[in-house]
Amino acid sequence: MSTQYPEDRLQKLADLRAAGVDPYPAAPPTARELASEVLESFDAREGEVVTICGRVLGRRGYGKLAFLDLDDISGRIQAVMEKALVEEGSFALLKQLNLGDFIEVTGTLKKTQKGQASVYGTRMRILCKALLDPPAKWHGMSDVELRARMRYVDLFANEGIRPHFLKRSAVLSSIRNTLAQHNYNEVETPVLHPIYGGANARPFHTHHNTLDMGLYLRIAPELYLKRLLVGGLERVFELARVFRNEGISNRHNPEFTMLEFYEAYADFSIMADRTEQIVVEAARAAGCEQEDGSLQANFREENFNLATPFQRIRYADAFLEHVGIEATDREALVERLKTEGIEVTGEGDYFWWKAVNNLFERFAEPQLRGPVFVTHYPAAICPLAKPSAEDPTWAERFEFFLGGMELANAFSELNDPEQQLENFERQVQDSDEEAPNAVDYDYVRALAYGMPPAGGCGIGIDRLVMILLGSDSIRDVLLFPLMRPDED
Repeated sequence: MSTQYPEDRLQKLADLRAAGVDPYPAAPPTARELASEVLESFDAREGEVVTICGRVLGRRGYGKLAFLDLDDISGRIQAVMEKALVEEGSFALLKQLNLGDFIEVTGTLKKTQKGQASVYGTRMRILCKALLDPPAKWHGMSDVELRARMRYVDLFANEGIRPHFLKRSAVLSSIRNTLAQHNYNEVETPVLHPIYGGANARPFHTHHNTLDMGLYLRIAPELYLKRLLVGGLERVFELARVFRNEGISNRHNPEFTMLEFYEAYADFSIMADRTEQIVVEAARAAGCEQEDGSLQANFREENFNLATPFQRIRYADAFLEHVGIEATDREALVERLKTEGIEVTGEGDYFWWKAVNNLFERFAEPQLRGPVFVTHYPAAICPLAKPSAEDPTWAERFEFFLGGMELANAFSELNDPEQQLENFERQVQDSDEEAPNAVDYDYVRALAYGMPPAGGCGIGIDRLVMILLGSDSIRDVLLFPLMRPDED
């Protein structure tokens, strides 16, 4: 992609340098204040001298008086440059300004004749000369794909975008705070895995030249986090970037953020309690609290009440309600699978229950508006979860749904090394495209040293943020979603 800069901007850049003005000075601003801080305290501080910095996104006036709209992370503030008040060299710089330039203004807090709180500048300095024109104010940046591709422009060209992503940051902070309240420790585990596992997904493959070995970008951090439980770190979590070589949609991006947390001496029921608190506190951080104190999330024109406790239903009950067949009625299911064109792609319980679960995903999940925990999934498709003591057909597992989307998945973690080895070997033997590529013998060895009973949970952060912020697409909550290369 080649870039051509407007001639007038290049000329102004040259003029600045010819005048001995560095358009990209090294010295940072001193005693800078944010626009919001100045405006909030304006009445009490009127007459004081302040320094503000920001991008020039508006300019009005000519001759001896100019009005500049400066934009920083907190908002916008007006700078007034009156020739009689401004140092001669600073006022001359106005001729070399373009929209998009970053400047520093020092001046006095004062209201204009129309009553607008402003900084009447006495000194101005160019901090960065922009060589490309920003989008026109009256058009903004409306093309959704272009906005995602050029987020660096979208963030300053469209009002409300920066606060949107700052709320995402607040959600992440709230998650950390919530887990800290329960004495969790944040850890970091490898992104490059010799064996992919911890989820059913296709991985990205790469190669390490020095070691001459194939590696995979992680599809989940689960198996490494549970190794830490073996080592005695009883409560751990990771806000992990994970990678899955799958499709792109309004709810899927190949690279996304997953929260995984594990707690020794807990089970899937305790994980549900933790998940509930994480979601509630994240909703508060995202600004979902109403005047009456309730928590409401509006997503795709549907309002969701996040009052606790969240509903909990069993998989078999939800299956019967939404599919219309008992999940264990094999004869009826065979006929329904044929009708829906769903094939059982292999021998054994795993492939049977995978097909049955396709029915659940197709007919039940979209109806799970939530917030709701669906518990006790078929054990055959849960190789890392403990079977239920009541009936080993089902596993101690839940998935959490909100807005018809799965947001979380949790287990009572299997800690029997012999059973885990058997499950791994069966997965590899089944040769399912989403199964691990090999048995993770090191993980089995870790279990053999003893892992305390534990609960573990993974939450899709991007989907959660989508719902809490009322965004229709996952692209809208990712600063830089994966896209095809720009061909221009």
